[in-house]
Amino acid sequence: MTIILMRHGKPDHRAGGRLSAQGLADWCEAYDMALVCDMPPDRSLAIARQASVIVCSPLPRARSSLARLGLQPVHVDALFSEVSVPLIAAQRLELPTLLWLALLRMLWLCGYAGESESLLLARQRAARAADRLIALSEQGTVLLLGHGLMNKMIARELRKRGWQAEKHASSRHWSSAIYHRPFI
Repeated sequence: MTIILMRHGKPDHRAGGRLSAQGLADWCEAYDMALVCDMPPDRSLAIARQASVIVCSPLPRARSSLARLGLQPVHVDALFSEVSVPLIAAQRLELPTLLWLALLRMLWLCGYAGESESLLLARQRAARAADRLIALSEQGTVLLLGHGLMNKMIARELRKRGWQAEKHASSRHWSSAIYHRPFI
């Protein structure tokens, strides 16, 4: 039994220069609605075609990535969606988009969630997602077309359950991690 965790392709959305906190909230909303603008590399196509059970996040960048792979999902579930960055109400502060994202993700890792999902809740969701993928793997090789951080959290849960990594994921678009059931 095998589970493949693949990150979506490159979203058709640019880093937007210096933004206010509200500008960042608008940018994040547009990012969540973006489709992908690139084609999968041959390696990703070959890996994805090994799967008999296709699962994805409902976010457009994940769904359009599956379409670029020429695949249709069997399951689309918010359980596999990316963890949102927490937003703050800073009226006058303007920062470059990538700096905002890095600072807010660090704050999130330190316990600040604001209106977003907390680290604890995201870990619990990743555990449920791993359980769902393991159950689906009884039907054959599973491909999850998901997102960078959530895929890494799910991978951690799979390793905790004894699944062995053939290939670890990177943070690149179209990267994949491949896990095999423990042989015990």
